[in-house]
Amino acid sequence: MDKPVAMAPARPLDHPAINPRRIGVLIANLGTPEGTDYWSMRRYLKEFLSDRRVIETPRLLWWFILNGIILTTRPGRKGKDYETIWNKALNESPLKTVTRSQAEKLQETLTALDDRIVVEWGMRYGHPSMKAALTSLQEKGCDRILLVPLYPQYAAATTATACDKAFEALMQMRWQPTLRVAPPYYDDPVYIDAVVTGLRQSIAALDFEPEVILASFHGIPKEYLMKGDPYHCQCVKTWRLMREAMGLTPDQFMMSFQSRFGRAEWLQPYTDATVKALAERGVKRLAVVMPGFSVDCLETLEEIAGENGEIFHHHGGEKFAAIPCLNDSPEGMRVISHLAIRELQGWISPAAG
Repeated sequence: MDKPVAMAPARPLDHPAINPRRIGVLIANLGTPEGTDYWSMRRYLKEFLSDRRVIETPRLLWWFILNGIILTTRPGRKGKDYETIWNKALNESPLKTVTRSQAEKLQETLTALDDRIVVEWGMRYGHPSMKAALTSLQEKGCDRILLVPLYPQYAAATTATACDKAFEALMQMRWQPTLRVAPPYYDDPVYIDAVVTGLRQSIAALDFEPEVILASFHGIPKEYLMKGDPYHCQCVKTWRLMREAMGLTPDQFMMSFQSRFGRAEWLQPYTDATVKALAERGVKRLAVVMPGFSVDCLETLEEIAGENGEIFHHHGGEKFAAIPCLNDSPEGMRVISHLAIRELQGWISPAAG
């Protein structure tokens, strides 16, 4: 009778522990300083403005401008701006507060579909970093990760740099998880319906009816468009689809670009100049919606609601409203959940879609 063959153990006794296989989802946004003080602002601005995707000025020239001028003067001014919107209860910016909530709500939705899914959130600049979020997912056993940049319109300075940072983190991993990246969703019907629904709800809650609605998108230097960045075209399509859904004319539903920086020409028309011109021509009631922002932040709460509201009133306007971003509202979460579930197909049950 043959002797039974001894079976080798499944793995060596000293083999590192292996977690059960799980699926990760990482939602990513731009980032935020950790505080409003000078040094917190300086660290954030240095990381942000050192990114070659954001600033394409020749490096040697930019080094002198950044370190000799900007990082000595701008942190104090921007810190005061952040103070006006700061979540003092949690000692953090609204962008961080809302992005965390988005991740928590997305986790609830996706767990109901597949309990293997783990959701994390990360920032391209600041904390929690993309590397920290990806490492956390990997340590929890995620061998497949979906990255969802929360930018409806693609730009090299937003979507691409978020991907760069994710790939940079993967380069340092021995056992890399498989990574998928959700595409921009500027013309996705669910997104368009959500921003239009949110806009209608906000307008219905106002004590006035706007004569003009202005869709303000974050600007980029015109040079980036000429080099092939599709951002401008995607913003225009979002605006057109929203306008058609609202049933408004181009004069009733206009578009512009905000947040320009430096002396170079940026995408036009500029938001502040447009707001000023509307007031000066006799428009008394204006609402501004910012469909390119998934979360309210400095650019929406201070620049639009504060600075541009003042411009409008100073030049003859009477009623001004900055429409809240989708944030973690039911409409906002409908968009993020839709994107995640759609892009997870093949990793989760088809029935989940």
